[in-house]
Amino acid sequence: MKKTLKEIVQGAELDYTWEPGFLRDSGFLARQNCLEDQKKRMTLEYLVSQYGYAALFIGVFLEGETILILAGFAAHLGHLSLTWVILIAFAGSLAGDQFYFFLGRVKGKTFLQKRPGWETKVKRVWALFEHYRTLLLLGFRFMYGLRTVIPFAIGLSGISGIRFFVFNMIGAAIWSVVVAFVGYLFGAVARAALVDVKKYEHWIISGVLCAGALIWIIYFLHNRTKGRPKP
Repeated sequence: MKKTLKEIVQGAELDYTWEPGFLRDSGFLARQNCLEDQKKRMTLEYLVSQYGYAALFIGVFLEGETILILAGFAAHLGHLSLTWVILIAFAGSLAGDQFYFFLGRVKGKTFLQKRPGWETKVKRVWALFEHYRTLLLLGFRFMYGLRTVIPFAIGLSGISGIRFFVFNMIGAAIWSVVVAFVGYLFGAVARAALVDVKKYEHWIISGVLCAGALIWIIYFLHNRTKGRPKP
């Protein structure tokens, strides 16, 4: 029995999964779902949750204050786990500074010949190391611009590798907790100041990155100007 037009319309209204045959056969809805998945993968929340820990490890291995603050901020928003942020920051920082220490221990003199600009910094570190050995071993990560130079310079000294490793672990733990919580508290302040902080998270993260880049550029230009011979 053929259905009337009214029965067909009513059936279509009741069947919420009904779709036109030409759309189903052409794969239009499949392509639409694929586009939706791609849009979801390009959101900041997805990128941070998928690649945030890897980016954090690489960032703290190299230098890392800015990226650790951002990771703490992302943890407050729920994109990352604060516990994992601290653990990964600890591991990356420890690995990076051990690398620079052994670079100084094994290839220090050869490296300085290729990078004479580091020689002044190394001498400065040695002067500090003579007077504040324990404090420097524990807190050198908080000395902006010297964090990679200090373990390298200490590697050139006569300190034992085991002693440096022990102090390096303690210092990495302190630094990771303190800086991660700074980022986490920054997220709390932002949430208290803004009604919907996630609405502005792109701008906040961009602002922190720009601020970190600006500080690095100023520091780089200052050192470059300082290193030039006076006329």
